Amino acid sequence: MNPESLIASAAINIGLAIFILTLFSILKKQPSNDPIYFPRRLSESQRQSQSQSPSHRRDENRSALSLRRFLPSVSWISRAFRVSEDEILQTNGLDALIIIRLFKFGIKFFVVCSLVGLLILLPVNYSGDGLTAISHHSLDSFTISNISPGSNRLWVHFSCLWFISLYGVYLLYKEYNEILAKRIQQLLNIRHQPNQFTVLVREIPFCSQHKSRGCCVEKFFSKHHPCAYHSYQILYDGKEFKELLNQAKSIEKRIEDLRRRSVVKKHNQTPLLLNPSKEDSVKLSLYEENLEELHHKIHQLQCEDMLKEKELPVAFVTFKSRLGAALVAQSQQHSNPVLWITDAAPEPRDVSWRNLAIPHRFLPLCNFGVIVAASLLTIFFAIPVTAVQGIAKFEKLKKWFPPAMAVQLIPGLSSIITGYLPSAVLKGFIYIVPFAMLGMAKLAGCISKSKEEIKACNMVFYFLVGNVFFWSLLSGSLIDEIGESFTHPKDFPSHLASAVSAQADFFVTYILTDGLSGFSLEILQPGLLCWDAIKSCTYGRGKEKTPYLYSLPYYRIIPLVSLSVLIGIVYAVVAPLLLPFLIGYFLLGYAVFINQIEDVYETVYETCGQFWPCIHHYILIAIILMQITMIGIFGLKSKPAASISTIPLLVLTLMFNEYCKMRFLPTFNLLSIQNAKEFDELDEKCNQVEFNYENASTAYCPPCLRPLNCMESGSSCTAPLVSSSSF
Repeated sequence: MNPESLIASAAINIGLAIFILTLFSILKKQPSNDPIYFPRRLSESQRQSQSQSPSHRRDENRSALSLRRFLPSVSWISRAFRVSEDEILQTNGLDALIIIRLFKFGIKFFVVCSLVGLLILLPVNYSGDGLTAISHHSLDSFTISNISPGSNRLWVHFSCLWFISLYGVYLLYKEYNEILAKRIQQLLNIRHQPNQFTVLVREIPFCSQHKSRGCCVEKFFSKHHPCAYHSYQILYDGKEFKELLNQAKSIEKRIEDLRRRSVVKKHNQTPLLLNPSKEDSVKLSLYEENLEELHHKIHQLQCEDMLKEKELPVAFVTFKSRLGAALVAQSQQHSNPVLWITDAAPEPRDVSWRNLAIPHRFLPLCNFGVIVAASLLTIFFAIPVTAVQGIAKFEKLKKWFPPAMAVQLIPGLSSIITGYLPSAVLKGFIYIVPFAMLGMAKLAGCISKSKEEIKACNMVFYFLVGNVFFWSLLSGSLIDEIGESFTHPKDFPSHLASAVSAQADFFVTYILTDGLSGFSLEILQPGLLCWDAIKSCTYGRGKEKTPYLYSLPYYRIIPLVSLSVLIGIVYAVVAPLLLPFLIGYFLLGYAVFINQIEDVYETVYETCGQFWPCIHHYILIAIILMQITMIGIFGLKSKPAASISTIPLLVLTLMFNEYCKMRFLPTFNLLSIQNAKEFDELDEKCNQVEFNYENASTAYCPPCLRPLNCMESGSSCTAPLVSSSSF
């Protein structure tokens, strides 16, 4: 890739970012776009009071007569940097704060790395003489490729490698320690939550005497945990119920549409509309009869006798203390480990009711199927990645595919094609990957939505590392070096080292596209804008707009940002010119996602920071990859002493990883006995013990037991029609 291609990529991405952010700042001020840009605030204001206007209307003058609504502004950026961590934690929870801490980590880490890279490594690389004979790449003279084999300058890179690695490990330890403290404090703040008193029990035996599983739960926990056990809620197979409920909702929607149409006709009475109104009344009565019949069938399914036939070997068991629940969740209940399997219960709003119906013995098969599907997607994705690298290596591609030379007939087109197009095409393909992985994760049998997203995070990250990083590197190197390798086979190691660093220019364009264009499109929400416009012009015309409220997509944000961290860390010593671009990437991402968290996305569950161990793991993988890469490059540069001296650093990093697994990870997975006891003592002082566990006993009502009026209104009613047994 030549300098013109890099400049073209930077110019296009910067221009698009300025245009999109300017457009966003104008569209955000239009009241008609509130459901897109302020859905979270709108939903909160509707829940609190219909008479109070949203707070953002007080912050900005959005009068219909004001010209300021059509002038661009950057006030949202300054507001984002004024939001404190405590405000995010209080209003959005620790999971949302972890997204922001990831961006802050990137800023703190790459600012220091940029200073080291630009002030120390860049002059050393540029003054080298390793590429005096020939150079094909614009960034080679600024990379380690410009250092001649055996040069003592490589000890400067060795020293910077140790410094960057140790600084990264220090930041990781500091972040893990601080987030652990915030997790414990958050658990204390939400200690009234039902999941702290509840345990999920699976593989419950069937009682042949009473033809039920519920009596087994009662007997088992009354016998083995007599002081702590309170009650249980058995779960049921709700497939038939769900089908009837979907039919009822469909009929209700038709009834609402007919009633709305009749109201409009009354206000526009004409002789021509009399007959249609009679037809509507006939349809309305027919729909109401069908709805009443469906409600009757649903009530029949909710009868206790019918429910016994649909019992699942799964139950939520409530205890009178957190200590009792924690002891049960963290211990083996039966001599046969595949019976009475216990797990800490997720929040009621976080439960994946569909997956709880999957027998526990089938979960390994489900996981295997998901791994196979993800592997096939990864293999298939190698095709577009190879094509992207073919475009990026246009100069080499012309030798193998002469018709591609026609692109040069248009001035500047080749620079755009090689500079901007590869990263834009790759980003377009990547966009669909998180959604595909989340769909696969939902088939893995996870007990909660949060565990589905954590699993999807891992799948997306490893997919991106395998395809976007490694395969881009390998396919790009192959296309770049295949000719030279055949003509000068003895020089292959030096050519390979040059090719590894030569991929830095491609990753610069990827960071520019993902950061400038990607984050700009994230905040603009073009898909929702188009859908809202289509909806307003068709079936939604005249109807009141509802907020487009969606949950924060951790499965999409965390892996993509972590990939950029990985690229930056691996290339920190190899190509330090990449680092300043990453500072801009994380600064823009920080501002964008503060805005999205505050105004757009909804918090649908709270895991109290369980996403951070994944992020920690991803960053540690990046540091280890950097060290392994440098061991190889030192070897190719005929500096075996530096390669051997890097191995202790790699061992220290792996030991740090094991230490973190022992020191931090267990507390992120479970509520410790110490914390459980302390929380119980606080409840005893406040006389809230009985209230909390009584509330927990009714919180896990399965959907098939909820009253119809609660389900129709979409409220959080959890009072069961069939009460759970209590001791």
